[in-house]
Amino acid sequence: MKFPVKLAAVAFLFGALVHGSAAQAPNIVFLFVDDMGYGDLACYGAPDARTPNIDRLAGEGVRFTRFYSNGAECTPARTAFLTGRYPQRVGGMECAIGTGNVGRYDEAIRLAKKNDLGLPVSNAVLAPALNQAGYKNGVFGKWHLGYEKKFHPLEQGFEEFTGFLGGNVDYFTHTELSPLHVFLKGRQPIRRKGYMTRLITDDATDFIRRRKNQPFFLYVPFSTPHFPFQGPKDDTGKMHPEDQFMVGTRAKYVEMLEDMDRSVGRILKAIDDAGVRETTVVVFASDHGAMKPGRNLPFSGWKGGLLEGGLRIPVIARWPGHLKGGMVSDQSATLIDLTASFLRIGGAKPEAGQEADGMDILNHVERENQDFGRTFFWRARRGDRTWRAILAGTIKYVYRIEDGKAEEWLFDLSNDPAEEQNLMNTRTNLAQRLKGRLVQWEKEVQPTR
Repeated sequence: MKFPVKLAAVAFLFGALVHGSAAQAPNIVFLFVDDMGYGDLACYGAPDARTPNIDRLAGEGVRFTRFYSNGAECTPARTAFLTGRYPQRVGGMECAIGTGNVGRYDEAIRLAKKNDLGLPVSNAVLAPALNQAGYKNGVFGKWHLGYEKKFHPLEQGFEEFTGFLGGNVDYFTHTELSPLHVFLKGRQPIRRKGYMTRLITDDATDFIRRRKNQPFFLYVPFSTPHFPFQGPKDDTGKMHPEDQFMVGTRAKYVEMLEDMDRSVGRILKAIDDAGVRETTVVVFASDHGAMKPGRNLPFSGWKGGLLEGGLRIPVIARWPGHLKGGMVSDQSATLIDLTASFLRIGGAKPEAGQEADGMDILNHVERENQDFGRTFFWRARRGDRTWRAILAGTIKYVYRIEDGKAEEWLFDLSNDPAEEQNLMNTRTNLAQRLKGRLVQWEKEVQPTR
């Protein structure tokens, strides 16, 4: 049956609105690196790392200076990004899932015993919503959101996946310190030769070439520069020694960073070669702060803790025609704000009860709105250790209890970004008010499982 021209046009427009037309919907590429510090890139002040491709991305887009992770470890940060909500709402995801599917605090241990430690499909928001809006979604790299089949990326709105399920793998053998085979293509275990960073990049660039004619969401969670600390020329034919898995020099760390920068350059070139540069949003970010030998300067603290060094992350966004090149934004933001932005850009809406906890940060920058103070909350658990923190504007309250010993800090980041001056004894009333707000937040984000 043939429609009259006007009716056909109406039908086309209606279909585009329903299914997310490739002609109107921008592509979304999210490059998410692992365990990289705020000060590890040249464009963020690193004196020893050459990262020209990432630096160029910053010059062509917006570089953020006050961006935070929603968790100081891998699993909570990834949970936050893919749900657009505080990771505490899911349950069991406040700490990195241990190698071999191990829970590392009471709630996670309970869920692991029930084979239920991971991100449930019912909590997944970003990829399913974009898929419903007409996007083709692919993820290549580190998942770290559950080993069980029910937590697999292909169950959560992604149509393509090649990568590994756990938290860390050898860059050449693609195995972890457990007997599980975690390197998969789709749902099937695979074996490939090559350096993991480059294999991930091969898959990402191939996805761009194949999907260039329809809107796509490409999620590239690199494993770099997470341990084991292996450069692209360090293949011995054997797995990295277990007692050396977390040992590395700054020189080796920088070698991994610089190789990852070349991979970013390859992905950016693939976007250009596909002719979709002008219709593609590219965001680069780290999942949280670094552990040694990473560089979190000018902040103090490390991965796993809630001082600025564990939470503050480098974030860069490029969107031709929307975000001005060379901009620097001091607006405070978190990973869940990127989720809100991607949902809006893709014309996608989460289901009722899954509304985002964040704000649309890219819209804020695109409109050049005035920056304003915001309030963020954190809780991080591992074993008997619990960190809690609240940031209200520039005032930050931090609490840690471990081995029965409690410590408290109050900082004014406006004049003490390195958190060197504890104001607990001089601003007691303010600290008490912030503690009260933190307690209320914890009640609001109680998990349902």
